[in-house]
Amino acid sequence: MARLLIVNADDFNLTEGVSRGIVTGHRQGIITSTTALVNLPGLVRSVELARQAPGLAVGLHVNLALGRPLLPSEAVPSLVAHGQFIRDRERLAQAGAPAEIRSEIAAQLERFQEAFGRPPTHLDSHYHLHRHPRVLDAVVETALRLAVPVRALDPIMARCLRARGIAAPDRAEGDVGPAAYWTAARLTAFVRALPEGLSELVTHPGHWDSALEVSSYARQREEELAALCDPEVREAVASAGVRLVSYADLAALGAGR
Repeated sequence: MARLLIVNADDFNLTEGVSRGIVTGHRQGIITSTTALVNLPGLVRSVELARQAPGLAVGLHVNLALGRPLLPSEAVPSLVAHGQFIRDRERLAQAGAPAEIRSEIAAQLERFQEAFGRPPTHLDSHYHLHRHPRVLDAVVETALRLAVPVRALDPIMARCLRARGIAAPDRAEGDVGPAAYWTAARLTAFVRALPEGLSELVTHPGHWDSALEVSSYARQREEELAALCDPEVREAVASAGVRLVSYADLAALGAGR
């Protein structure tokens, strides 16, 4: 069986620097896909940047935890406090009203399609919130309507998604922390140990800008970007016989189902 790898950069449109960095990582490195936060400012500029990288698959980064919702606060009272999404992820998982979650995801999908002029190539979520059943149900409903894949965080989730008729990779790996999660050395080791099947590498690269000062994962994005563009990493991918693919390729491959 082949060893296929999607390299997805989360947080497109978090800031202009992040969006520019992701495009750089696609052009000069191994990034194949990204997912966009469409409720944040700057989307018009981010769409312009995406158009400079036509081979970059762009999906929807469902966001119920950062910034303002697209719907009026009174339409999603269980998701907001003082007009902003509640940052408490566990509270959202327990108290977020399913109907409000579905409505806000629908609004974000509509905004994505208006901005990019097409549906997203795939769906995932900010802070992996779709690991929680009430968010996952809404994401699955959306993915079924669009016939697009969804990020599976592990093989168990992959099997559950496929049982519901959703294409998904076999597994995903990546995180954030006090230090850059992906370094060139860690990427090289990951690629060399990659199992057969379809895996997703979850990354958070970007060019630092002042708008990132509010984030705990800021300068680390520059380090991830450098690692993803490192020639030794690309050489490791080639020597390991790993095939880089994007979420846009998933249906054509007939993989991850």
